[in-house]
Amino acid sequence: MSSISNERAAEWRAHWPLVLTAFVGLSLTSVAINSTGLVIAPLEKEFGWTRTQVTAGISLAVTLAIPLSPFVGALIDRWGVRKLALPGTVLASLGIAGIALADGSSAQWLVLWAYYGLASLLIKATIWTAAVTGAFQVARSLAISVILCGTAFAAITVPPLMQWLTDNIGWREGYLAIAVLWGVPALVLSYFFLFDVHDAKGRAQIKDRPAVSVADLPGLSVAEAVRSFTLWRIGLATLIMLILSSCLVVHKVPMLTEFGVSRANAALLVSLTGLAGVVGKLVTGWMMERWDAGLVGSATNVLAALAMVLLLEPLRSPVTIVLAVMAVGYAGGTKLQLCVYLTGIYAGMRNYGKIFGVMASVVGAAGGLGPVVGGAFYDGFGSYDALIMAAIPASLISALLILRLGEYPEWSKQLEASGKRRAVAVA
Repeated sequence: MSSISNERAAEWRAHWPLVLTAFVGLSLTSVAINSTGLVIAPLEKEFGWTRTQVTAGISLAVTLAIPLSPFVGALIDRWGVRKLALPGTVLASLGIAGIALADGSSAQWLVLWAYYGLASLLIKATIWTAAVTGAFQVARSLAISVILCGTAFAAITVPPLMQWLTDNIGWREGYLAIAVLWGVPALVLSYFFLFDVHDAKGRAQIKDRPAVSVADLPGLSVAEAVRSFTLWRIGLATLIMLILSSCLVVHKVPMLTEFGVSRANAALLVSLTGLAGVVGKLVTGWMMERWDAGLVGSATNVLAALAMVLLLEPLRSPVTIVLAVMAVGYAGGTKLQLCVYLTGIYAGMRNYGKIFGVMASVVGAAGGLGPVVGGAFYDGFGSYDALIMAAIPASLISALLILRLGEYPEWSKQLEASGKRRAVAVA
């Protein structure tokens, strides 16, 4: 076994409980959105709402992340992940359960989702990726891939579960059930295993690194990050593809039923796209540890464009629908992963919370726009065909943005230099 392989194995032995914790925690953040596609029809029937009204709650919740995510990132850099994630898990779980209180008032619906959006800021991807990015070095790409499979796990399990709960006990009881089923394990695991360099236990777990303070971590300053054309390209590519991905998460079931797929089969097919997303994350993570991450990401965006072509009317058939949806699931599973990994590579850890907090604002903007964009396309054109046509060039533009980002910075040398300076100072 090579030296690099030994290092990867050692990192996994030391930090797998942290990866499991982040996997479950990140899964919790996507439960509410993944369940919404299954309650659109019941809410339309019970309250007489349009699909734009239903998805407006999600859009409000995720849009709140736009101005506030950098602030949360700054808190991570200052206090660490643990002090935010523990209360955040409790508050976000209560927010998911609170959606069951909806009584038909559009204003109340928005308030419920606004509370959830604010609470979930404390358990967004920045929290979990900051902890794992700080703990892993040579195995970082695959570790990030595994934790981001938490969102795919939710995509696999939530739609059929929410379908069953809605049909058998009601959509309100469904929200209460998933709040408990995801919230309790996330809280327990975080209490026992979620630590980073801000905690004594977290520092002790990183045994073979140079002695370095939080302030000495290598990476870009905030000013340097603002001037980085590479980070701007990553952010714009992320915005485009996550608008598309968040749109499809909410509208995939209604879209498939429009294509003639039964609602039950649509829910099953959506869960299979979650499985495809898991494969996409793991395969992409493995490839990015060995080849240029920008090139790998560009290829997945091109795959998404090709999948959209298969959904156009001349080519659409039961076989092409299945192939296209699986390809979209595979490609969609890599988008946040690419943003996390590329940001960590090109920005470093010095101000990771603040810098990725801005990227999280981009993610929030995409998540807020996506569901409404899908609803507006449907309400405006009476079908999803125009949305599919627009997604093709959007995917190709995103692919070009992250192609050939440049050589990776050598942050490890800065870390070694910081450790030597601190050792000299102590001596």
